[in-house]
Amino acid sequence: MNALSEQILSELRHLLSEMRDGGSVGPSVYDTARALQFRGNLAGRQDAYAWLIGQQQADGGWGSADFPLFRHAPTWAGLLALQRASRLRGAADAVQAATQFLERQPDPYAHTVPEDAPVGAELILPQLCGEAASLLGGVTFPRHPALLPLRQARLVKLAAVATLPSGHPLLHSWEAWGTSPATAWPDDHGSIGISPAATAAWRAHAVTQGSTQQVGRADAYLQAASRATRSGIEGVVPNVWPINVFEPCWSLYTLHLAGLFAHPALAEAVGATVAQLDARLGMSGLGPALHFAADADDTAVALCVLRLAGRDPAVDSLRHFEIGELFATFPGERNASVSTNIHALHALRLFGKPAAGTSAYVEANRNAQGLWDNEKWHVSWLYPTAHAVAALAQGKPQWRDERALAALLQGQRDDGGWGAGRASTFEETAYALFALHVMDGGEQPTRRRHIAQAVERALKWMLARHAAHALPQTPLWIGKELYCPTRVVRVAELAGLWLALRWGARVPAEGAGAAP
Repeated sequence: MNALSEQILSELRHLLSEMRDGGSVGPSVYDTARALQFRGNLAGRQDAYAWLIGQQQADGGWGSADFPLFRHAPTWAGLLALQRASRLRGAADAVQAATQFLERQPDPYAHTVPEDAPVGAELILPQLCGEAASLLGGVTFPRHPALLPLRQARLVKLAAVATLPSGHPLLHSWEAWGTSPATAWPDDHGSIGISPAATAAWRAHAVTQGSTQQVGRADAYLQAASRATRSGIEGVVPNVWPINVFEPCWSLYTLHLAGLFAHPALAEAVGATVAQLDARLGMSGLGPALHFAADADDTAVALCVLRLAGRDPAVDSLRHFEIGELFATFPGERNASVSTNIHALHALRLFGKPAAGTSAYVEANRNAQGLWDNEKWHVSWLYPTAHAVAALAQGKPQWRDERALAALLQGQRDDGGWGAGRASTFEETAYALFALHVMDGGEQPTRRRHIAQAVERALKWMLARHAAHALPQTPLWIGKELYCPTRVVRVAELAGLWLALRWGARVPAEGAGAAP
């Protein structure tokens, strides 16, 4: 076990040292399909089309059947891209299967908009639906009527603005509303809204309308974004890129959740990353990427990380996003994010600032079992639960929550892992361990024994599936579809395994039910 622990620490050091390339994000069906569609020709893209066809599920849709809310955008996009490439082998069959899939699907936006709807759904889904209806007349598709008033309201606001500033959040969905290249301008990365789909759409309109001045920069961005997927296939792109703030912030925050933030073996790598974040955080806060709009979530996590490292940044950078006693991720967002407010609460407590209203909001957004499951940035209840437990316990070493603990233990699967879908995942099992780590201890032998037994089963499950330097594959993060920020997830997996190993080494020496 000592050898494995050292291997984990070595891989974590390596991951942290890599976080200067813009970030690593798994491939996206939606963005790849949109980029292929906007490209307008097949030359040099056959491998990307083959990849797209290969991602289609047996039922004709794209995306995980475990999370049907997030299947519409990639399926609409896949259908439209392949419909325009029908002479490719397998494309016609894929279009037919996708059409039948969409005809069968109940419309989740028939009457209301779910709290955890994908990013930009109000702009993207009606636009895709309308485009498909015009190409495939007579087909009965989901029409998403509840999204139409939201889309119209957005379009009215956008019509009143000649050009959005670089990095504006609405640029992330430019492909769903933009028609004139003059309404946007590539940022310093060459992207429109750190979105491959938006950038590909802008590039296509720029070429068509003769505005080719920045096309080369857009091309360079799309090539760099494709490399970030590590797929090795030109034209396969991620859902969002770069993530050169989000990736290091969440990775270091995760190390804290596992008790690894101050580990001597990681001190140099952590210190270098902290220094980089400290230099980047200004009074306006931080966004997921350097040239994107600041938001409350990235700002709060950056503040947590810097405070944990002994720095003293100005907490006022978080106050820009405060509305009453809550924090909006971005100004004008449709609904508040539970995890954003969890992270704001954690930051405020680390700085010793009043946070009664935010704490009450976090407590109120639990389900009947005492867990957090209504989250707009991650599809699994284990993510906000692990973070909420850490935030609520901050500064309260004797904090316990028996209801959440009982639900966590009950949520463990027979195989020893945890997962919100039909199977356990390494990432979600790590989150469960982070939460149990906070709630362990105290003078109740029965509780400690139950936790130790759960950890032992989780460790066996993780050891059976661990491989050094493996790339995570399961997309659980909510964007325009579900996506996987590869390094962020890998850090969570490794930190969870390290924590379970440390737990397993400690329990025999202490006794399964003994107090420390």
